[in-house]
Amino acid sequence: MLKSQRQKDFVFDSVIYVVLFIIMLTMLYPFYYVLIASFNKGSDSLLGGVYLWPRNFTLENYRVFMDDPKWVKAFLVSVLRTVSGTLLGLLLTSIVAYGLSHRDLLFSKVYFTVIVFAMYFSGGLIPYYVVLRSLGLLNSFAVYIVPSMLSTFFLLIAISFFREIPAELKESAHIDGAGELTIFFRIILPVSTPVLATMALFMGVGQWNSWLDSAYFVQSEELRTLAFRMMEVINKSNSPMDSLAVANSVSAGVTSFSLQVTSMVVSIVPIICVYPFLQKYFVHGIMLGSVKG
Repeated sequence: MLKSQRQKDFVFDSVIYVVLFIIMLTMLYPFYYVLIASFNKGSDSLLGGVYLWPRNFTLENYRVFMDDPKWVKAFLVSVLRTVSGTLLGLLLTSIVAYGLSHRDLLFSKVYFTVIVFAMYFSGGLIPYYVVLRSLGLLNSFAVYIVPSMLSTFFLLIAISFFREIPAELKESAHIDGAGELTIFFRIILPVSTPVLATMALFMGVGQWNSWLDSAYFVQSEELRTLAFRMMEVINKSNSPMDSLAVANSVSAGVTSFSLQVTSMVVSIVPIICVYPFLQKYFVHGIMLGSVKG
């Protein structure tokens, strides 16, 4: 009986592993296909088919990408907005969260009601555009940074995390004559690495992948982001008016599709490089900030 049960468990586990392996392949192959297509000649990629390595290996796609000043500027703008937006977003969100984490704060219920309401409801695109225009943020680099400096979602998570820090740490610092800013920067932040790393990962990915603000609120070509350039290539490749440009690029071995997948690889690599350093804090930070409190 025991042997029969083990055989059934083995069969069941084998089926589960096979199904999971198939699901894994269906999830990973699209990313792998983008990678090998970026190293494949664009005109050859138009033939279609499923393949596991570049059929006609070339670096021409990356050469065209790097030689085009629009792509290089867009990449630099995306890097600058991601780094500055993430750092300033972390700073402002954590400072506000620390202030709201004090349990004896006056009118704390009013503040939390406003935060939750703002998190679930918005005024819409047109009022948002009017606000940005009145603040003088349209068609400027600041439109990428200022509106995203305070995240209501991570504000609530950070508040819950800060409230779990032992009050004795702050009390002893007060006795030694430390002010609130000193306590925040020298005591609170050093012990808040998990939640800060988690916030940094989400904020950074959000800044890196954002393209709507570049499309709606920026007219200068110098301020276009990499994500916007990718969407621009996708829209042009789907437009019949761009057929002549596509034909010209095919003659050079580079197509709009090959340039598109090349930009995808360039945009994915920085995130892949950063994620392993933050992975160990990821789950820990989310669970501490969301379950406790």
